Amino acid sequence: MQKSPNQTDTDALSKLDSNGVTRPPRWSGLRLALLAFAQFIIAIDYNIVYVALPDIGRDVGFTPQSLQWVVSAYAVAFGGFLLLGGRAADRLGPRRMFILALVLYGVSSFAGGFAPDALTLVIARAVQGLGGALLFPATLALINTSFAEGAERNRALAVWGATGSGGLAAGAIIGGVLTNGWGWQAVFFFTVPLALGAALIAAPALLAPPDPVGRGQRRSFDLPGALVVTAAATLLVFGLASGPEVGWNAVRSSGSLVIGVLLLCAFILIERRVRDPLAPLRLFANRSLVTAMGVSFFHHMALSSGYYILTTYFQNLLGYNALAAGLAFVPLGVLAMIGGGKGAALLLTKWGTRATMFAGMLVYGIGLVAIALALSPGGSYWAVLPGILIYGFGGGIAFTTLFVAAASGVAANEQGVASALGSTSLQIGAALGLAAVLVVANVGLGGGPATASDVVDGLRMAGLFAAAAVFLGAVLALMLKQNPGIPQDAAASAEAAR
Repeated sequence: MQKSPNQTDTDALSKLDSNGVTRPPRWSGLRLALLAFAQFIIAIDYNIVYVALPDIGRDVGFTPQSLQWVVSAYAVAFGGFLLLGGRAADRLGPRRMFILALVLYGVSSFAGGFAPDALTLVIARAVQGLGGALLFPATLALINTSFAEGAERNRALAVWGATGSGGLAAGAIIGGVLTNGWGWQAVFFFTVPLALGAALIAAPALLAPPDPVGRGQRRSFDLPGALVVTAAATLLVFGLASGPEVGWNAVRSSGSLVIGVLLLCAFILIERRVRDPLAPLRLFANRSLVTAMGVSFFHHMALSSGYYILTTYFQNLLGYNALAAGLAFVPLGVLAMIGGGKGAALLLTKWGTRATMFAGMLVYGIGLVAIALALSPGGSYWAVLPGILIYGFGGGIAFTTLFVAAASGVAANEQGVASALGSTSLQIGAALGLAAVLVVANVGLGGGPATASDVVDGLRMAGLFAAAAVFLGAVLALMLKQNPGIPQDAAASAEAAR
């Protein structure tokens, strides 16, 4: 099997790195552990603040309507800068962007813990989101160029996906423990030593040597495209996140969405004309990548919806405090780790990408239906637990498989932007899913006080709505080729690089 020139071969007992230094297999394992740890940090930051939101709202001065921006500021920056982060990894080097992103995480987390007011905290969360937008594609680019396409890369992505799923669950648990014991500030300080330790100690050693800067390496950068698509994605996520708060007719939401769509059209025109585009339009001829983007959208619609439904049910209906609510997510995280790790790796080897993605999304949707139907005003945690387990297992399988598909057949020097395209779809889906589920869950509440039965009815409808989106994603997964993971030969990779 031939590999692209930029791809590191790690199949044999020991291999040469790009400086010609022999590295044993253990070195690849340590490198993968660091890259998976980076995904763990991203996943923790996605979820760690949820259970701390009531305390943050009381202490920092947020209104009930503005409190969502502790979450949305992160999502807007993450979604808006992903494509820029992906191309920066391709052009400036994934190792450089990996270290820079982790430093941004550490510094912004430190600032968030000391935030004296709501504006400072929102800015700190936005910088964390920027760090995530740089880190996510850099991490995936390092995985996809360090492990050969096929079974080896599938195993590496399974470890990466399982660690991310574990981080989502750990974020809820750690957030509850820290908030209960040391206050909401601790959820920010927790990330500081993790991010800075990985950036300043582990990364220089395990990601050696530095990114090459050679004569033949192209350094041009599509700055107009980067600015336009960043503004477009930011406005789209901002508009979707604002809709439930200010209303869809408000200029802040509808205006942002309209301008975002117009800028997205302008971005496509720019990419058709520039010599070295930010997101080469020929990537959209890759069926695996385009399908993965579509399924990613529906996957994270269900993820943000599911976490909102369960958090609301645990804390508002069952009366759980922050710690209890965090612990209630443990089974979900454990099953997501199993599904995204061993489960995905086994099924990908046995069934291939298409069948595995379809099965994962189908199980994911069945879990959401089971959760929705188990909700009741006088219910219990044990009634929804079976649905939680199914939801976590299917979602974990689907998540890992999405990025196996997104990386398939993509040249090594475009892995960053391919990963960014897939993860941008995730973020847009998450923002739209949360906005939609808030509308559906509250449609029958009216202006008066809501009974427990009213709240449960809204959550149940929201859960069924999210499940329908997942089933659409499962159908879309059938558009994948039967064996999209077969690697390109060197000639095809070179042609794609040109």
